[in-house]
Amino acid sequence: MKLKKVLLATLAVALGLNLVACQKSVKNTGTEKKTETSAQTKVKATDSKSGVETVTLKIAASATPHADILKYAQGVLDASSTNKRVKLDIKVFEDYVLPNKVTEDGTVDVNYFQHEPFLKDFNEKNGTHIVTLKKIHYEPFGLFGGKQKSLDNLKDGATIAVPNDGTNEGRALRLLESAGLIKLKQDAGFNLTKQDIVENPHKLKIEEVEAAQVPKVLPDVDYGVINGNFALLANLNVSKDALLVEKSKDAINEFANLLAVKKGNENLPGLKELVEALNSKTVRDYVAEKYKGSVIMLDK
Repeated sequence: MKLKKVLLATLAVALGLNLVACQKSVKNTGTEKKTETSAQTKVKATDSKSGVETVTLKIAASATPHADILKYAQGVLDASSTNKRVKLDIKVFEDYVLPNKVTEDGTVDVNYFQHEPFLKDFNEKNGTHIVTLKKIHYEPFGLFGGKQKSLDNLKDGATIAVPNDGTNEGRALRLLESAGLIKLKQDAGFNLTKQDIVENPHKLKIEEVEAAQVPKVLPDVDYGVINGNFALLANLNVSKDALLVEKSKDAINEFANLLAVKKGNENLPGLKELVEALNSKTVRDYVAEKYKGSVIMLDK
């Protein structure tokens, strides 16, 4: 009987110790915290020899030329000898709304598709908090021939299609003004519509068209002013095919395409390396050769 009592006592102690151990294990697990402020996935290297850390940046981008440039920049990042390996997870979007929304909600870390006036307008209208990280390149507007292949002997009443969105219409009208075709209200910057034309000696008919549709209506109008990226998609080259090319320094600074992030994410790991890769001579040479003036990389 005594032996049985001893065995029972021993078993009770063992169960008690085991229960305490389990409680400590649960307590420790409960205090572990995982904080994620962005879509970024960081994988620290397990290679004890190199000590290299891998960082994945999720990027929302337009297909042309943004995603193409990013894909080429990946090669520069892969060849980097720094102690941080940066991988780009590129998400291609066909519209100008979702890239900012997924940047705001943290689905992606950074986007590359827009210029600053568009970004500011988007933030104001949508209550988002996207900020400029770095201006990267510029896509000049061009006036292309439709029914008419030259500006020589410009006919009165000629029809010109222009983008109808925000400052892009202003850019198109300023381009026409630079050639003396119209005169616009002064001190209005690029926030203009055809209602701001104060002199129109050739009685030009300005047709406001959704930007992506201008190349498609070109055969039906005399001329069209086309955004650089939409010109590329339509196999038009601004430097070779355009009758007029946007060259204003104000336009270049104002409408440079940029990398943008949600406010507070400006210092995410990998962003510095991405900017350096995009500014590299390798990428600059690639853009100059591939786009031949339709995309111009900005000075560092």
